[in-house]
Amino acid sequence: MAYDTTTVGHRPVVDLTDRRALESWHPAAPDVVAEARRLKEAALLDFGLTESVVASWIYAKCHHQIPTTAVPTAAVVASGDGSCPLLYNPGFFVRLGLEGVKFVLFHEARHLVHRHLFADPELRADPVFTLAAEVAINHVALVRLGRKELPQLDGRPTGVDPREIHRDYAGDLTAQGLEPLGYDAFVETDMTVFSELKRMRQPPVPTVSCVHLTDPETADGDQPTLDETVSSALVNSLLAARRGHPGAERELLDLMDRTDGTSEHASRVWGRLGAGALRGRTPRTGKVDWWQRWLVDVLASKLREGERLVYPKKRGALLAALGHDPMLSRCGPVREKNLVIAYDTSGSMPDAVVDWLTELVGQIDGVTAHWLSFDGAVMPFHPGEKVYGGGGTSFQAVADYVEGRTTVDGRGFEEIPDAVVMLTDGYAPHITPAEPDKWIWLITPGGNDWPDHHTPPMACHRVTTGDR
Repeated sequence: MAYDTTTVGHRPVVDLTDRRALESWHPAAPDVVAEARRLKEAALLDFGLTESVVASWIYAKCHHQIPTTAVPTAAVVASGDGSCPLLYNPGFFVRLGLEGVKFVLFHEARHLVHRHLFADPELRADPVFTLAAEVAINHVALVRLGRKELPQLDGRPTGVDPREIHRDYAGDLTAQGLEPLGYDAFVETDMTVFSELKRMRQPPVPTVSCVHLTDPETADGDQPTLDETVSSALVNSLLAARRGHPGAERELLDLMDRTDGTSEHASRVWGRLGAGALRGRTPRTGKVDWWQRWLVDVLASKLREGERLVYPKKRGALLAALGHDPMLSRCGPVREKNLVIAYDTSGSMPDAVVDWLTELVGQIDGVTAHWLSFDGAVMPFHPGEKVYGGGGTSFQAVADYVEGRTTVDGRGFEEIPDAVVMLTDGYAPHITPAEPDKWIWLITPGGNDWPDHHTPPMACHRVTTGDR
């Protein structure tokens, strides 16, 4: 947020996408940079533990976090090269302190989510919508972070005060002889703020604004990169919620309540995620298939964080020398999960299902995906490559390959899968994998859902191919 009013309307002193120039522009003193970095890391740790799972995941996607005096405050920039660097002024962070830094970082993360959910160019070009976004985001920040007022800097509140804007709004409407909404109703959803401000004769113009709103190029940004970053953060937050993280569920439900149904684009975003299952009902568009929500839930359960077993070499050698049997030790959480996705190419696979599944898997952090196509034989491939089907279908061929009994072109599958997703019509000789609880079967229209009735039963759901 650009709290220094002298910077409002001015372009940045260097290109905000040039990391080398940002780092070299009048660098702050090393002790100031170190303290600012400590405050940033402490704030992000609190986000991940309690205060904002969504913001935590967004900043996990910001692989470059650059202290620079080239920005007066802080900003996340979709830079056009597929990355979203976080830029922060070290002196500004030190002057704010930890609670202020958390507010600023939450605000910037929420701006990215807002831009992802409300991407209509005409809407974003409206200065009243810009003001409404500031009001809505700061209101949510105050509530989520447990604050009663905005952070102070040099004795002045930073950013747009939502209650002050509401007072101006109430006075304007009262002067017109109209009935204003109370504060709680005024900030109920992001679009409520916008529609109510549009009722004013003269909506107030804030004297301060965010860095990415003072610079037209930064404001436009790289929408595909921004969408990819935020969508991935929402998917991982949704998986955390389905694993039982109470903070993630509460935050997503609040975000959905504020945005779902307020625009066609926002509803489509939530629909593609299948996030409506969190509140036990379909999105208002009614266009999302239950199998998508079911798959998110099943993947969340099968890709839970666990502990890995390792053989401690030094300790093992000592035990052997003393005549004891070697033993495995637990060594912290598993960092990567292995997910196998196998497409049945003996028939026609629905493009919508394949595309959605590819997008979903690509957005899950901590997962290594292994893509297979199969008919009578198994053929590994990479997403985007053309795959061809032949005659016959063999589920056993997939099981033999992922369980290490066969090779393809002389190479075997060396990983231990945590989950195997089979997209198929189900028509082939039935199998019983070595670990049936790890297998997930997606049955295409008209297919045979035998895995659902198999002994032992396996996770199985019919997919649909209509409007996603």
